[in-house]
Amino acid sequence: MRTFESVCDYLQREAPADPVVCYRPHAAAAAAAWFVRNFPGDVLYAVKSNPSPLIIDTLYKAGIRHFDVTSPFEIDLLKPYGDARIFYMNPVKHPAHIRAAYFEDGIRDFSLDTIDELDKILVATDYARDLGLHVRISVDNSRSRMPLAMKYGVRPSQAPDLLRATRLRAERLGVCFHVGSQAMDPNSFARAIERANRSIRKAGVIIDSLDVGGGFPAAYPGIVPAPLDEYMRVIDTAFENSLTSEACKLYCEPGRALVAESASVLVNVTLRKDNLLYINDGAYGTLFDAAHFKFPYPVQAIRDGHIHTSDTASSFGLFGPTCDSVDFMPGPFILPADMRAGDFIEIGQLGAYGETMRSRFNGFGHGERIHVNDPPFMSLFSDTLLPAAEQRR
Repeated sequence: MRTFESVCDYLQREAPADPVVCYRPHAAAAAAAWFVRNFPGDVLYAVKSNPSPLIIDTLYKAGIRHFDVTSPFEIDLLKPYGDARIFYMNPVKHPAHIRAAYFEDGIRDFSLDTIDELDKILVATDYARDLGLHVRISVDNSRSRMPLAMKYGVRPSQAPDLLRATRLRAERLGVCFHVGSQAMDPNSFARAIERANRSIRKAGVIIDSLDVGGGFPAAYPGIVPAPLDEYMRVIDTAFENSLTSEACKLYCEPGRALVAESASVLVNVTLRKDNLLYINDGAYGTLFDAAHFKFPYPVQAIRDGHIHTSDTASSFGLFGPTCDSVDFMPGPFILPADMRAGDFIEIGQLGAYGETMRSRFNGFGHGERIHVNDPPFMSLFSDTLLPAAEQRR
């Protein structure tokens, strides 16, 4: 991977026809250091959000030692890190994958949300007695940009029975939940912990860990969350007031918040129709969330190798390169009013679920990856990157 001082530095040397992913590992390192320093427990990186070996290595070097995986592929990515503790937190797993994870990869922590999954884990591990079993409960997702409650999580009415059954089989019993991706209300975590408490109380069990999941937000134009310090304060207070024992461990599983700032994508404008720009990446590439969840990513225009500004700005929608009409990102993306074919646009905050979602539909999805040293568009962390709250002053 080639290194440049900035995206403009790159464009003064190159004129790429394909989209270019611009990695900023220093931003991921800053976010990881912040979480390790401020979360009152252990931080598990949700590998699915960006499985790039560059990002995993950066987070490991920044102090992350716990990882949340969902597949054998993600497990394999962590094999170079002998002291990493891997949590297989996909609540529904193939028996063969469970068996390989336990006997070949030394994984002992698994999540579940049904009696059937508990039985599957027990059979696949030959009824092992050293398991950490984490019961995922359903919690309110109404304050998140991307609710996740429909697919996973045992209902409150069924949670006590599942907790009791799992307690009998687990060396370590955990409770986990997910408040939804890009959770905008810190108190969502307090309400979820209280719901977990009610299930624990009804079950009459002692748990060994509480995993508050992911959902920690990143900053986007028009979607600026409360300070992350407030999320930490709410979680710490709710955990201290919970029904867990003094020996109970606290975990979280950030993905987006750790790596969103670590990459952008550089796209080329191939055509303009009124306030619609046709670009060479889109919904089947790194801009999946912009198309399907209407994320208004931060953008800047680049012309002739320099940041391009104008006294007049306009709102633009973006069409991707495929022949599919759903390949559309409505934005609005605020750019100079005189945008034209040949201009480049850098689209920020794509370190999470950007390149990870890229496909080869219609033969697109190719492009270079580069390393750039300049700061990301927006930042919520670090001593070296200006916090978003200060950027707005």
